[in-house]
Amino acid sequence: MTGRVEGKVCIVTGGAMGLGEADSRLLAKEGGKVIIVDIADEKGQELADEIGGEFYHMDVTAEAPWIELIAHVVDKYGKLNVLVNNAGIVLPGNVETCTEEEWRKVKAVSEDSTFFGMKHAIPAMRASDELCSIINMSSIAGVVGVPYVFAYAAAKGAVRLMSKAAAVHCAQNGDKIRVNSVHPGGIITPMTTSIGPVVQAALDADERYKAPMSGTTPGEPNDIGYMVLYLASDESKYTNGAEMVVDNTVSSMEGIVP
Repeated sequence: MTGRVEGKVCIVTGGAMGLGEADSRLLAKEGGKVIIVDIADEKGQELADEIGGEFYHMDVTAEAPWIELIAHVVDKYGKLNVLVNNAGIVLPGNVETCTEEEWRKVKAVSEDSTFFGMKHAIPAMRASDELCSIINMSSIAGVVGVPYVFAYAAAKGAVRLMSKAAAVHCAQNGDKIRVNSVHPGGIITPMTTSIGPVVQAALDADERYKAPMSGTTPGEPNDIGYMVLYLASDESKYTNGAEMVVDNTVSSMEGIVP
């Protein structure tokens, strides 16, 4: 099957690298017009040139730039069909060691940006009168207790419930807009690679994490990208307010989450 999102105008935040890059590539490959939103200018522009999309430099943590972005997209492309709220960061720290600065930084990138994105995308999507989709990137850390990335877990848990609230809002308004959250397990990306050694050092120092683990082979960005593609397409027109967990059993296992 080709052209699964043919003609759809798609915004992907954090779209220059990692999961966002995979999303951007697959959406473009299947006919979407992709606007890559990121602060990584060089990588973002390079990817946009490669896939025939547009790179848009933006800090997703403030509301005013979102208003400008949505207006730009509607003015240039005539509509907005898909928003992938993918931008996020993770910092190590449990409930006792997490600092106020770390707490606010992590939540701003994941949680605030998702709120602002939905708030301003929904009216634009409603105006298109086409089937539209908002896809919010959460995590298994938003479903089960992951103590060593406390702020990240809090932010991703918020994304999970914000998605449901927005989905019900749109459904009750009679909008043609679906809102779903995606919950990846361990996926190899630049973000997880950079934070991995720090988290692993914390786990190595804690006897509670000595239990053997199996069935947790890390995934690849496209494992999430194909889920995003499905949710962006009209194939998922009856999938709304759902939590799409993609983690190879990690959150289903008995014992400590690795």
